[in-house]
This record gives sequence, C-alpha cells and structure tokens, in this order.
Amino acid sequence: MKKIIVLGAGLVGNAIALDLAKNHDVTTIDINPEPLQKLSEGFGINTIVADLSDEKTVKNLVKDYDLVIGAVPGFMGFKTVKYVIESNKNIVDISFFPEDLFELDELAKKHNVTAVVDCGVAPGMGNIILGYHNERMKIENYKCFVGGLPLVREWPYEYKAVFSPIDVIEEYIRPARYVENGKVIIREALSDPEHLFFNHAGTLEAWNSDGLRSLIKTMNIPNMIEKTMRFPGTIEYLRVLRETGFFSYDEIEVKGIKVRPIDVTAKLLFPKWKLKPGEGDFTAMRIIIDGHENNIYKNYIYNLYDKYDQDTNTISMARTTGYTCTAVANLILNEDFNQIGICPPEYLGVNEQNFAFIVNYLKDRGVNYILETISQSTGI
Repeated sequence: MKKIIVLGAGLVGNAIALDLAKNHDVTTIDINPEPLQKLSEGFGINTIVADLSDEKTVKNLVKDYDLVIGAVPGFMGFKTVKYVIESNKNIVDISFFPEDLFELDELAKKHNVTAVVDCGVAPGMGNIILGYHNERMKIENYKCFVGGLPLVREWPYEYKAVFSPIDVIEEYIRPARYVENGKVIIREALSDPEHLFFNHAGTLEAWNSDGLRSLIKTMNIPNMIEKTMRFPGTIEYLRVLRETGFFSYDEIEVKGIKVRPIDVTAKLLFPKWKLKPGEGDFTAMRIIIDGHENNIYKNYIYNLYDKYDQDTNTISMARTTGYTCTAVANLILNEDFNQIGICPPEYLGVNEQNFAFIVNYLKDRGVNYILETISQSTGI
C-alpha cells in the first residue's frame, strides 16, 4: 500500500482522496477544517489542517509520501508544484495554474521528478485522447467543447461553480489562444459563440476559452481550438459584468478603502453559484479529431455526458476531473508511467496500454466516453 498526500480538500480534492483511499494510505491537507471533517469522520481518511501557501509547510508535509496530488486553487498551483518538485516528490496536479507549466521542466528534470500537470477533464482527458490519436495519425483538426453545469437551471445565473469562483472568472477574462492554419490566434474570452446540441443536456452555448494550454507547444497540428460551454444566454451577461469592471484585478477606492473588484464579485457570486446539498450537476464534452490514418480519412468524435452520482453524493465535475487524476496517479504508482520532467496529459496518451488503462479506469467508475468513427478512403 502506497502513501499519498492530497493537497486541497475542495469538492474535487475530496473525490480524489476517497477514490485513492480504496487501495492506498491517503492523507488530505486543507486550511479549512470543514471539508476535512467529512473525510476523517465519514471515511477514516487522515487529515491535517495547514496553510498550503507556506513553502516550509508544504515541503515538510510531503516529505514522507510516495506521491503528491495537487488540488489547490489555480493562483496557488505553480508555487505548490514547484515546492513539491524541490522536495524530490512525484506529483499529479489539477490546479490549472495560469503560468507556463514548462517553466518548471528543467527543475523537475534536475530533481528526477515526474510531474503530470493539468490532469483533469479539459485540460486533461481531452489531451490524453489527442495524444493517443496524434501518435497514430496525421491530425488536421482538433476541437474540444466542454462544460460543467447544474442539472437544474436556476435564475439569475443558471450556473453553479464547483471550484474556486476566482478560477471560474479567469475563464471569462483570460485571452483565449487557438491554432488556425498553423498560427496561434489570440482572441478575447467569450468570443465567437456557437451552439451545440447534446443528448440529455439539450442546446449549449460555446465560446473561445484558453484551454489548449500545453497543446500549443507539444502538438504540431494546424488547427486546434477549445471552447467552454454554458446554457444559452450566458455570454451576454458575462460580457456586461466584464465590461463594467466587476472582474478587474485593479484596485479601486471605495470610501477610502482600496479593494479589487474581482474579490468583491467572487464574494457576492459564491453564494449564488454554490451547489446546495443534494443539488446535482452534469459534465458535457465533445472532442472532434480528423485527419489521415494509413491513407484513410478518419473522423473521431468522442461524446461525454456525465452527471452527479446521487448514491455516493459525488458531483460530476469531481468525478470527471478527479478520476482522470487518480487513474494517472495509479499509473505512476505502478511504475507504468515514469517520464521525468513536466508532463502534460497528452504524453500519457502516447502509450496504448496506458491510454486503455485510463479509459477503462474511468469506465469502471461510470465515466464513459462514447466514440463514433467515420472513415473514408482517400486513394492516396
């Protein structure tokens, strides 16, 4: 039995800890004792209350463990991964920090560390699927559409946040990068809306978001794009909030007190966005890959519709994100993946056995990616 430490006990961190605790000795750390109580009293998982923003604390906590899971908010992610690498510990991270993850590559190689980052659903499983097909065909186009939404649409926002509100807001303000005809294009977030229909979910609204991340550097594919999905009508009110300044990080003065608008906005939105006990969510995802494989045009379409598990009280975003992370964690613990350095998830998909393991691991937990394939001979 291996020893694993999970840094962060949010909704996804909790799901990760519970899944890994089935076969491993797990300890979870968070500054907030409330989510830790559920793990310790309900499931007997070791818990520690600690401030993970402190370098010495992190390094002292991880020193006796076989693997570290990073599940802190995005603004803490880069430094946390850095501290873990400097502690000579392998890590699987889902924080989706805004910094360039390859800035830590040389450090990870120096410390002989395997650091799998962005290991969630998207980025994460989308990268793994793309990495698998990129190894076996000449891809011309990659599109990824993904969204996590409440099962019940409730006015005024028709949205619930299942992770840090500030991390959610980042999706609405961070410039979106995509690749078109081999060139990186930068557009504002929420741009180029389009509508897609999903069985069970209905019609959803998609827009440009900065989800390609590492793929821009690691994949030589002429056309790649990732879009976030919400219920129709979302873009308009988000643009109004953004243009008014509610998402700004620049301080303003109110009655002699300086505040960042984004902090006030997050404080106001969190109660509106928080899932109430027993409320459910769903994750919808569509990945479209086309190109040539053995002189045959292939079009691969993966569809995912996953929803809240009422029996285990596990939200869908925790399932789809967390179980991708725990699948990869098991690959590392079993020494089936041991590449040194910063490893974005697309590296995992290269190996067919590892790809099959991840897909089956998710399937065993009810997270099913349904594949549709279209082939057409090109006569080349």
